Amino acid sequence: MSTKSKLVFSIRSYSVMAKTMARLGGWEHGEIEVTQFPDGERYQRIKTTITGYDIILVGGTVGDSETLELYDLACAMAKYGARRLDVVIPYFGYSTMERAVKPGEVVTAKTRARLLSSIPASAQGNRVFFLDLHTEGIPHYLEGDITACHVYGKSLVMKAARQLAGKNFVLASTDAGRAKWVQSLALDLNVDAAFVFKKRIDARRTAVSAVSAHVQGRAVVIYDDMIRTGGSLLNAAKAYRDAGAASIDVVTTHGLFPEDSLEKIRLSGLIRAIHTTDSHPRTRELAGPFLKVHPVAPLLVQALKDHS
Repeated sequence: MSTKSKLVFSIRSYSVMAKTMARLGGWEHGEIEVTQFPDGERYQRIKTTITGYDIILVGGTVGDSETLELYDLACAMAKYGARRLDVVIPYFGYSTMERAVKPGEVVTAKTRARLLSSIPASAQGNRVFFLDLHTEGIPHYLEGDITACHVYGKSLVMKAARQLAGKNFVLASTDAGRAKWVQSLALDLNVDAAFVFKKRIDARRTAVSAVSAHVQGRAVVIYDDMIRTGGSLLNAAKAYRDAGAASIDVVTTHGLFPEDSLEKIRLSGLIRAIHTTDSHPRTRELAGPFLKVHPVAPLLVQALKDHS
């Protein structure tokens, strides 16, 4: 089947990415009409005929509203005759509650995976493409015949790290829990790896107790797959600075930066620059001299072609 037999759609907050993916892939971009009723109910209509087409639907689950927008569209596309349905989720926003720690806790990641699993099957089946999941176990929560494909952003992370610090630097993590991933990246980059040890002060606070590697006088690039408010990031950056790091830069796949958190990170004076992807739509609003944004569209297009 030719590339022109594929149609790319998206939820509203991912329209820029979807149009870029369509252009790079040589695919057609489909139209969706979205309005809202007076009571807040959303109206959606697929304006492009999709019967017999392979459908690529792009949208991150950045909040419950976006999740349902994505789910509703996916269900409709299966109903209206999609030949194959590929749901591309650059950012999966439910990785924090991926398991229960206390009795009675809701494992949101699991319930959202069940929601995705309930999308009606298209003629050639449904697939979900995730990018750099915060927790590797998420795909195992999917049920039924839906197939999960985990896309790794390692090539983007490595490129960003080189742009920030050249060839001679220490690749560091924000805690020992991410050490295995950082060590793998460091081996590929042929640089040293470092991580910090944390100790818990109370239910809300942690403190860094040690740094694992020699960083005195060296450039440090911290990699964290996801940055929210940056609290853990700043604790780690302070530890590396106190250990003598000459400079500290940051690379992340998923930059969320709610409210004024990015400005707080910048004003700390600990970090020289941050490089992130556009997996979360907020990064496009915040891009500037301190925050450089790398597009993930080429990586996702390649993944879709590799799985065609």
